[in-house]
Amino acid sequence: MSRLRNSKRKVVGHESDADALRMVMEMMAIDGRSGEEAAIMDYVCGKLTEAGIPPKAIALDDAHRRSPLGGQVGNLILKLPGTIRGPRRMLAAHLDTVPMCVGSRPVRKRGRVVSANKLTGLGADDRSGAAVLLTTALAIVRSRLPHPPLTLLWTVQEEAGLFGARHVRISKLGKPRLAFNFDGGSPAVLKIGATGGYRMTIEIYGVASHAGNRPEEGVSAIAIASLAVVDLVKGGWHGLIIKDGHTGTSNVGVIHGGEATNVVTDRVQIRAEARSHNAKFRGRIVQEIHAAFDRAVAGVRNVAGKAGRVKFDGRLDYESFRLARDEPCVVAATAAIAAEGLEADLAVTNGGLDANWLTAHGIPTVTLGCGQHNIHTAQEELDIGEFHSARRIALRLSTAGESK
Repeated sequence: MSRLRNSKRKVVGHESDADALRMVMEMMAIDGRSGEEAAIMDYVCGKLTEAGIPPKAIALDDAHRRSPLGGQVGNLILKLPGTIRGPRRMLAAHLDTVPMCVGSRPVRKRGRVVSANKLTGLGADDRSGAAVLLTTALAIVRSRLPHPPLTLLWTVQEEAGLFGARHVRISKLGKPRLAFNFDGGSPAVLKIGATGGYRMTIEIYGVASHAGNRPEEGVSAIAIASLAVVDLVKGGWHGLIIKDGHTGTSNVGVIHGGEATNVVTDRVQIRAEARSHNAKFRGRIVQEIHAAFDRAVAGVRNVAGKAGRVKFDGRLDYESFRLARDEPCVVAATAAIAAEGLEADLAVTNGGLDANWLTAHGIPTVTLGCGQHNIHTAQEELDIGEFHSARRIALRLSTAGESK
């Protein structure tokens, strides 16, 4: 656990806590699930231009045009020339939220922020990270704080498969040497590694028939899907997977199919995923998913002996990575956390991060939290104290000089 070691030292020039809290609450109230980030992007760009940042320092790339999701807008990139010596540093956070955060109504509740709409998530994942970047940029510009060359990157479509980070125009980032991604959890937890993820779409085709008059002539795609999922669960290949000393996860997360109860359903679409830090074992999980659906297809036939068929379409969303403890970005983040009076905890996560792709692009990136907890649920909340700690850490990282 992270623990307080000494009193926090004030960071000169920081945006006031009240202004920052008001800003993050405004940002969480703006709808913007993956692919629909135009409104929140306008908000961020508006705040940057209001602060006097010249338009030429602000750029949007075309990541959305290369993403399979399409989308309204690409990544936002802000580059500030340095006023002191040092390698270029980059801060990153994603702007999109999961669909259940649409309709969020942020309200303060003691030391937390929650959604007054009990049916939605809050959207602190990752609007608090986006707000950390925004308040850092505003503090530096308004207070004219000395800083090395800086790049601030607000990505899109992280929740849908890290598409913004995957398709970012690297040439626009200015060759950063140290990079810090602000996402979920405590600001004292440094995520130095993350799992790799593979996603697939599974199309199951059966044979339609009238469910009352001639059910025996049909081949139910729903029955095939059900048998395959049960097969995976019973075989230990769904959920947490531990086999022969290897670990991973899989999940059948989305099922679409059927239009009426009086029709034997002839088509079902499933979306599933497999994760593991071990690429070879992740491939084994994918093979087992394929095998389960093949067995299910063979096991469901109509009165004429006809079976259905299955079609798989999969892709690697992101590869796993792990940074060394002496990686410059890890060392710098550890020092900034210590200056805030906290002790850094180094961790590896089973979730995907923009850092997966940024690191794969040759920019080693460590991830810090911004106080968001219970993410992707209706119980999501933002710890206000941790949010402000993340802001102070971000400003320290942005205003540090030459690294030793």
